[in-house]
Amino acid sequence: MEVCGGQTHTIIRHGIDQLLPEQVELIHGPGCPVCVTPLEVIDKALEIAARPDVIFCSFGDMLRVPGTDRDLFQVRSRGGDVRVVYSPLDALKIAQQNPHREVVFFGIGFETTAPPNAMTVHQARKLGIPNFSLLVSHVRVPPAIEAIMASPDCRVQAFLAAGHVCSVMGTGEYPELAARFRVPIVVTGFEPLDILEGIRRTVRQLERGEHTMDNAYPRAVRGEGNPAARAMLADVFEVTDRSWRGIGTIPASGWRLSERYREYDAEHRFSVEGITTREPAACRSGEVLQGFIKPHECEAFGTLCTPRSPLGATMVSSEGACAAYYLYRRLGTTPTPQEASPVV
Repeated sequence: MEVCGGQTHTIIRHGIDQLLPEQVELIHGPGCPVCVTPLEVIDKALEIAARPDVIFCSFGDMLRVPGTDRDLFQVRSRGGDVRVVYSPLDALKIAQQNPHREVVFFGIGFETTAPPNAMTVHQARKLGIPNFSLLVSHVRVPPAIEAIMASPDCRVQAFLAAGHVCSVMGTGEYPELAARFRVPIVVTGFEPLDILEGIRRTVRQLERGEHTMDNAYPRAVRGEGNPAARAMLADVFEVTDRSWRGIGTIPASGWRLSERYREYDAEHRFSVEGITTREPAACRSGEVLQGFIKPHECEAFGTLCTPRSPLGATMVSSEGACAAYYLYRRLGTTPTPQEASPVV
């Protein structure tokens, strides 16, 4: 199982899984941060973004993610001030330029996007910018691997760990997981040769009966990770339980703003009550995220669910497994002329 949406797209785009012998199967895990953002948080974002006194800032791949009954594009079309930014610092600058309005940045992602979001909150406090806040939905990879391995339905025999996550956090949490669950965990990169090397190392361990952490991405990953980024995370965030869309709550699998930065937490600043979520009955993205099925095995794939009319985030995100299969491997489905050029 690869636990990174970028690796999933590389695998499907280049047909790596089809080049491998039949004894080796690649299972796509919950490695897309957009996809695992819980529906309740998305619905809170939609409610906050619709308020007239709010400028809501987000990366572009969140705008088409469906909530219970709308998405951020629809909020913007109805008058909400929703803006696409390329850095959380862009949102902080907007807050400086609009002191009489509340500016909220939608902070999602794994350990890769958490440090710049933490640094932005640190800067907001340092510069005294009171009208900026962060809606936090950050998650951590090692607890997700632990939850997958602890499931009675787990069929994963080895993991490809995400190189960019380990470049930030280091590899310290993986040896214990590999030993406890007796699975190889190989840190790898994102180019086709990186992934093939990672697969080669996992297969070699399995054939030898070994189960260790192996760093196949040393040009980017050091054992200690990035000390400055980790220090910023430790200052601004604290570990908490997090709900993962399609999976449920995983203990100690996320971050929230620590007490000294709690005033910049959008969930505390904006009282959003009475959220009632409703997942589409036809969407099986939760099973895709846990590796139980492949995207094309969902009955709605490519018919009821397309990038133009997605049922779940896995079809809309640039790192989603369903989006990868739709873009690079239709597996028998035929796009209509309107669907032939998916909206990203």
